[in-house]
Amino acid sequence: MRLVHAADIHLDSPLRGLTRLGDSDLAQLLRQATRRALSNLVDLTVARQADALLLAGDIYDGTWRDYATGRYFVEQMGRLRDSGVRVFMISGNHDAESEITRTLTLPPNVTVFGADQPGTHEDPDLGLAVHGQSYATAAVHDNLVRRYPDALPGLVNVGLLHTAADGAEGHDNYAPCSPADLARAGYDYFALGHVHTHRVVAGGEHVAAFSGNLQGRMPREGGPKGALVVEITRDAPPRLEHVPCDVARWAMITVDTTGADSVEDVLERLARELRAARESAGDRPVVARVVLTGASRAAADLADAERLREELRSVADGMRVCLEKVVSRVADPAAAGGVDPELVASVRAACESLGARPDQLAPWIRPLEREVGRLLRGAGLLDLNDPATLADLAGRAGSGLLARLTEGEG
Repeated sequence: MRLVHAADIHLDSPLRGLTRLGDSDLAQLLRQATRRALSNLVDLTVARQADALLLAGDIYDGTWRDYATGRYFVEQMGRLRDSGVRVFMISGNHDAESEITRTLTLPPNVTVFGADQPGTHEDPDLGLAVHGQSYATAAVHDNLVRRYPDALPGLVNVGLLHTAADGAEGHDNYAPCSPADLARAGYDYFALGHVHTHRVVAGGEHVAAFSGNLQGRMPREGGPKGALVVEITRDAPPRLEHVPCDVARWAMITVDTTGADSVEDVLERLARELRAARESAGDRPVVARVVLTGASRAAADLADAERLREELRSVADGMRVCLEKVVSRVADPAAAGGVDPELVASVRAACESLGARPDQLAPWIRPLEREVGRLLRGAGLLDLNDPATLADLAGRAGSGLLARLTEGEG
């Protein structure tokens, strides 16, 4: 049996950082990226002649802005109906019953599991039994899998679960469970959602895996994003193949400038990293965030944010890579002995904390927002209510302050 497993489509989710790209063609492509990734998933399912598509939650990104979001999903499921492909899906925390306020009728080939208790849907023609449970609310803290039904003899048994499993950095610990819990169900395969990185949680006879999300939506969701093609045979463990479905690739690129004597040296190092990101993405557009670290004699020149951005952009443009953001955390080695290391570490920690928790900046920004916030937004310069913008400002301020501290002691 051949199945395709996907999750965390987040259809029509607003990708972060697009304001920095302006109204470019790339920004427009990224705004449609989740839709095009879903279309690619349907193409993959049909091309591989899959017996069924498994969707492990977070099809949507919360309640729809309008019915166009739901209509697009219905259209894509209709394509699978026309190709004779069954679809089994559950709701995750973003598309829980309590989160979605609009509904449209899905084609008859789509089976959605209820949220009140785990259930089983059998397809005798396929020889398939699928077990699963949707979320009723956005936050589910119970171990759901312990109540899942037993495997049915004589059929291929598959589970659908939206879970953090044994924990994942950056993801809420919803429906926690252990690899042993998943294996104990005795299913041939457990299709997991919620964690946006492809990972095999349990191996051996009873495999459980995250497919990861279908399209990266921010720099930290870098690398290939897509679905799993799952081959299940009678006498061997399921075989998994991760197939990219993304239409654009995010890259978080960190360049260690230690020992670099000039900006040109730094640019050479960056070029190598960009070339690797470009080659791994194939013909997809690449959007990169560049972070410079280490200690370099070029620190003072790299502290000039405008010059740095233009220098790096020239290199990136030559590689057909778009720079979403540039951050310099480079220190001057000549100044390292003149500045109290604890002071530098404290400043860096404070800046990183503010960048990670932009809500802490709100009380300081509020007076400025009242005075000029509307003017800044109207001119397309800054949105002081946007957490991403506040995090960016904190990062720039911190980088500038650290550069001045070290430069002043040189």
